[in-house]
Amino acid sequence: MHVSSAGERMRLRRLKIESSSASGGLFDGLDVWFGRGGDGKSANPLAPLCLIGPNGSGKSQFLQLLAEIFQEAWHKHKPAEERKSANEDILFELTYLISPYGIGAPEEVRLVRTKKGRSTGPIELYRGEIEEPIKAGSEEFEKYLPSIVIGYTSGDNETLSLPFLVSRSGYAGDVARAAFSDAIQNTVPNNRLMLIDYGTNLEVLFSNLILGPKDAREEILRHAGLSDIASCRCVVRLAHSVINRASKKRIAITGRKGVQLTDELEDIIKSLQRTATCWDEDKDTETYTFDFFINEETRKAFSCFWDDAFSLYRALHKLALLNDLAIPRPARLRLNRAVKERRFASRLPEPQLEDMVFSFEEVRFWPVGDAKDAVDYVSLSDGEHQQALILGAYAMMTDTNAIFLLDEPESHFNPQWRVKFVQRLMELTGSRANQEVLITSHAPFVPSDMPKEQVLIFSRHSGKIVVEEPQIETFGATFDRILEACFKIRPPISRIAEEKINELLKSENIGEIELTLTELGQSVEKAFLADHLRRLKNKGS
Repeated sequence: MHVSSAGERMRLRRLKIESSSASGGLFDGLDVWFGRGGDGKSANPLAPLCLIGPNGSGKSQFLQLLAEIFQEAWHKHKPAEERKSANEDILFELTYLISPYGIGAPEEVRLVRTKKGRSTGPIELYRGEIEEPIKAGSEEFEKYLPSIVIGYTSGDNETLSLPFLVSRSGYAGDVARAAFSDAIQNTVPNNRLMLIDYGTNLEVLFSNLILGPKDAREEILRHAGLSDIASCRCVVRLAHSVINRASKKRIAITGRKGVQLTDELEDIIKSLQRTATCWDEDKDTETYTFDFFINEETRKAFSCFWDDAFSLYRALHKLALLNDLAIPRPARLRLNRAVKERRFASRLPEPQLEDMVFSFEEVRFWPVGDAKDAVDYVSLSDGEHQQALILGAYAMMTDTNAIFLLDEPESHFNPQWRVKFVQRLMELTGSRANQEVLITSHAPFVPSDMPKEQVLIFSRHSGKIVVEEPQIETFGATFDRILEACFKIRPPISRIAEEKINELLKSENIGEIELTLTELGQSVEKAFLADHLRRLKNKGS
C-alpha cells in the first residue's frame, strides 16, 4: 500500500464538454469549474465534491461522462486493460491535478479531444504549459491517468453503470477466450473501471473483514452493533444443470466438464481450499463448498495468498463474474445491444442462488456485547448493508490516484447516519491524500458537512444542464437553508401541510385554526398561523 506525502493530491479542476452523444446533447457546451480555490484544497487530505440537485438534473449522467472520458483514455492507451469504450465520440477538455504514480508534487494536466477536420481527433494529454502533447500509447501517458475509477450506484438507477458494464463485458470476453486458449500463461490483465453495487456487497464486506486493518474493520461494523465476522460459506458450482457442458475434446484437455477456467481462476480456487476451515468437492457437479470459521489464524492463512483486502476482493469478484454464465443467452444479448445503442435502462436478471457459479451463503457476525449467538447477514437492514458496502469499498481501495464516483451512497441511510456520513468517510481516509471523491445526493445532509466551494448545484434549463456554486455557505448551514438554496424549497414542509396553513391564513374561523395548531409540528409557518390567530382574537376583543 502506498502512503501519501503531504504534497500529493488528485483533484479535478475543470471540465468543458464540446459535444457528447450522451443524454441527447444535454451536456453540449457545459463548462464546469470544480471549485476548491486556486489549488484545489491541496492542503486537505480529502476534499470530496458533492453534486446536489433534483431528479433529472443530470448528476448521475455527469458522473457517467467522467467515467467514460477516463475509460476512453485507457482504452486508447492500453486496450488490453480497457477493451471497449462506451463513448468514442465525446469532445472535451478535462483539467486536473495529479502526481505521477503518487510521487512528488502534483502537476496540472489537460486531457483533450477535439475535432480534426470532420473527424474526431485522438485523445491527447498536455502537461502544464508544455505545448507538445503526450500521445496515448506512450510510456508517459499512463503516468498522468487515474490508476482506477470506482463507480457506485445505489439501486435501480443504472445511468452510471453503463461504462462500467462495458468494461466488465470486455474483461469477461477476454477471460472466456483465455480459458479456451492453449497458452501456457493465460492470466487476463485487470480492467481500470470497477463497479461497486449491491451485488458486490458480500465480496467487499468479506474481503475487508478478513484482510482489512483492524481499525477499518471496526469502523465498518460499528454502526450495525457488530464486532466481527463469525463465519461464512462460499460455494463454486462449475458443472451444475444451468451451465452448458463442455465438449469431450475440451474435457480431455482441462478435466473440467462445465465452466472452463483460466490458470488464474484455478489458482484462486486452490487458494480457497488452503484457507478454508474445511471444504468439500462434489465431482459430479464440480461444486466446491468452502466453510470459514473466522479467527486471527484464518486471517494469517489468507495473508499468505493475498496481500490486502483489495487483492482478495479482486480474486473473489473474478469468480463472481462467472455468474453471468448462468443468465440466459437472450438476456445477455439484449443487454449488449442496449449498451451498444446507449439505451441502457436495467441490469441483467439475477440468477437464483442455487444457479450461481459463485455465491456467499450463511454469513454470520458476532454482535457487540455479551451475546453468544451470531447474527445472520440477511437480518441487517438495507441501510446497514449500504453503509458497510460504501465504507468497506473506500477502506480497501487505497490505490494512488484513484477516483471514486459515488451515486447516492446514502440513499438508504436514516437521517442520523446521513448527518454522519462525510465524517465517517473522512475518518477512514487516514494518511491517504491521493484520491478524488465525487458524491451525488438528493438530500441536504452531505452538503451541510462541506464548504460551498465543494458543492455543485445541478439543474436543467431550456434543455441544457446548468451547474453552479451555492450562493450561501453550506458548511454548518441548517438543512432548511440548504433546501431553499439548492432545491428552491421554501418553506421546507410537506405540500399538504403548506396548503392547509395557507388556506387558514386567509380564514377567520378561530376554532378551526386553534384545532389545526394542536396538530402541527414546530415550523416557521406554524408561527405565522399562530400570529394570525392572535390578530383575529385581538380584532374580536
